[in-house]
Amino acid sequence: MGINTDKNSYTIIFAVIMVVVVGSILAGFANGLKPMIKANERYEKQQNILFAMGVNENAGPNDVAFIPTDRVEATFNEYITKQLVLQGGEITEDDQAYLIDIDKEKVMAQKDASYNRKLPIFVGQKDGEELYVIPVRGKGLWDAIWGYVALDKSMTIIGVYFDHKGETPGLGAEIKQRYFMDDFTGEAFLTGEEFEGIAVAKGNNDPKNLDKSDNEVDALAGATITGDGVTTMLRQDVKEYVPFFKNLSTGNN
Repeated sequence: MGINTDKNSYTIIFAVIMVVVVGSILAGFANGLKPMIKANERYEKQQNILFAMGVNENAGPNDVAFIPTDRVEATFNEYITKQLVLQGGEITEDDQAYLIDIDKEKVMAQKDASYNRKLPIFVGQKDGEELYVIPVRGKGLWDAIWGYVALDKSMTIIGVYFDHKGETPGLGAEIKQRYFMDDFTGEAFLTGEEFEGIAVAKGNNDPKNLDKSDNEVDALAGATITGDGVTTMLRQDVKEYVPFFKNLSTGNN
């Protein structure tokens, strides 16, 4: 006796079977790809940290070229001498510090005032100088923005890398372009002993960003909210590290 394929029950059963089969196949693919996805996430963070330090493959003034994934892990281990975690006044070494989810740490601290955030910092050596790379994360116009800031002991910027999830092309998305990121080099977070932060400012009368003592860089045209997000994340996140740098200057770290 043949199967009556015109019945509604047949259609429903067939659909259920297909959902189960396709779902199982997709789940299998996802599990199989997990190690590759995790590795790519690790490589991307290492590339971003190195880029902020000035370790990259830029050939021209507008290039944003990372160390390739087949070499990035070895290069990261060459330039990054220590990975530290600051938490509640304590400093520990952790060679997986770059995997700390700083967004989750922020949320946990906001929900529980007694929770001390884990603050990763990456200590590196380049051209005989010790550098300190800090991760930052904030909110742009449409979604998350983030980056890494490389500093010397005086909290003067050596380099930065910024990225975003969904800012407007040609406007807020320009935060990851060299002409914007390079403006931060040489800017200082401290004025004397006081933390000032660095503002992305409209009309700062310094379009070429020659003044490195004003705690400002020129804003992106048409991207006020994204620029404000960069200002906020730099002020809020970098400020958390001020005690660490003050201890550096007194030789206590």
